[in-house]
Amino acid sequence: MGRTGVLLLNLGGPEQIEDVRPFLFNLFSDPEIIRLPFPWLQKPLAWLISNSRAQQSQENYQQIGGGSPLRQITEEQAEALQDQLQARGQDSQIYVGMRYWYPFTEEAVAQIKRDGIENLVILPLYPQFSISTSGSSFRLLERLWLEDPSLNRINYTVIPSWYNRSGYVRAMADLIAQELDQLPNPEAAHVFFSAHGVPVSYVEEAGDPYQREIEHCVELIMQQLNRPNDYTLAYQSRVGPVEWLQPYTEDAIAQLGEQGVSDLVVVPISFVSEHIETLQEIDIEYRELAEEAGIEGFHRVPALNTHPGFVADMADMVVEALESPRKLFSDVVQPEKRVRIYPQDKSAWGLTPFAEVWNGRLAMVGFLALLLELVSGRGPLHLVGLL
Repeated sequence: MGRTGVLLLNLGGPEQIEDVRPFLFNLFSDPEIIRLPFPWLQKPLAWLISNSRAQQSQENYQQIGGGSPLRQITEEQAEALQDQLQARGQDSQIYVGMRYWYPFTEEAVAQIKRDGIENLVILPLYPQFSISTSGSSFRLLERLWLEDPSLNRINYTVIPSWYNRSGYVRAMADLIAQELDQLPNPEAAHVFFSAHGVPVSYVEEAGDPYQREIEHCVELIMQQLNRPNDYTLAYQSRVGPVEWLQPYTEDAIAQLGEQGVSDLVVVPISFVSEHIETLQEIDIEYRELAEEAGIEGFHRVPALNTHPGFVADMADMVVEALESPRKLFSDVVQPEKRVRIYPQDKSAWGLTPFAEVWNGRLAMVGFLALLLELVSGRGPLHLVGLL
């Protein structure tokens, strides 16, 4: 059958405070994150934003120990997956490819090539597909394959999303049940799913399946949980000048407080690893909001990390992918057209790597607006009466 490899894809994150600035530079240098009409502006703008946002981001990472645990957890997941596959008689080499920090996806692909891998399963660690997460990594891989024809000898297959797999759903329900059962009155607790938000235009204009997959995923988990608890799905990150997926997490928490909810069991639905969005944004920012709203009990369900059921399901995915017809990059859902990227408002500035994405977009809009104002005197700031 030939040498087999599995490429795990993830975002990446700075591992120490000194990494924050270059991590942000890598993030904002990506034209998939900030789309400029003049490519030569990309790196100067990335330098400007990374320097202006570094201090606030460093302070946020300090709150969770000085760096992101994402790489360590992802490597632990890779090791656990390799052990699980070997136990099934499937000898596979596992590779980790991060989008914006070490080990970069490009490094992983180079190692795959050196190792002479003949069969490759590409598995994003995002359960639900979005054009801004899995889609971005797939587009990068597609470009690498186009630039290096020798990669075409690798018999690869892509797993676009896997939110509806029974093993994943059972693992999520198991973690929620464990958290509920620690409470004196489990049935009275409100199960609160918090997912990353995206602009509505991603869904309505670009055909992003993310919202549909998130909503279906929550339904499946609650069915598996089989408890009478009320539940809510909300989206982290707030809207800028246009509509984002709603309800927003902070608004939903406030409303539940007004309704007299006393115990909130928070589920990070779009994450499989602990990182700054769970450890800082949810555990610190949203916990404070819940306390202010009068919610006495804030209980957070841990991320899957190396949950045995989750690891076993990943192994099942790999085996099934190797035995099924190939799914190529061209078969993966892609946006039908380039969508306008909207900034996030000030409430999320500097909170998370994803918030940093929107910060960069906001900085880009401001930069271009100021440039237009200086050149013509008739820019958007003038038109809205701010100048």
